[in-house]
Amino acid sequence: MRSAEFDREKVLRSAMDAFISKGYSKTSMQDLKKATGLHPGSIYCAFENKRGLLVAALEHYRSERNNEFNMLFDSKESVMEGLELYLDGVVAECESAQIKQCLLQKAMSELADQDEEVEGIISNMLNDWQHAFTDKLNQAQLNKEISSERDCEELSQFLVMGIYGIRTFSYTNPEKGALARLSKQLLNYVKG
Repeated sequence: MRSAEFDREKVLRSAMDAFISKGYSKTSMQDLKKATGLHPGSIYCAFENKRGLLVAALEHYRSERNNEFNMLFDSKESVMEGLELYLDGVVAECESAQIKQCLLQKAMSELADQDEEVEGIISNMLNDWQHAFTDKLNQAQLNKEISSERDCEELSQFLVMGIYGIRTFSYTNPEKGALARLSKQLLNYVKG
């Protein structure tokens, strides 16, 4: 059997967008065909099934987000400047008319209790994200950007909770500037 040739990254990005837009359950193979340009047979050949494509998309999402996270913080001189830029990006994403929700959040709300493998992937992604914040906040303490008396693990948990709160609150169509104000409050709390 001949293997299908396609741009895997482009296909995974397109699949992520489809899953974010409609959710896993409501995304049909026809939706995926339209989004990715692959025929269902090619999707089955490359990913086994729709679920396999979701798992591959989640792994790709993890890799993309980790790279974005690291590049963003590396682009700033201080951890707090990096965190402010990160939170500004969250707000901009939430205010975007196209995508208010991340793939992780969408998959978590829809599938976490139904599929052990997907639940494990999501749990690992959340833990990795929180640990990445903890590492950055530990660095901020070493740089004397935040007090050495702050508990960096607790602060990172608070950040994750706050970011998901901002994402969820964005669905209420808050007044202009509300998400940015909440983001600044979150940053100020972390700074102490």
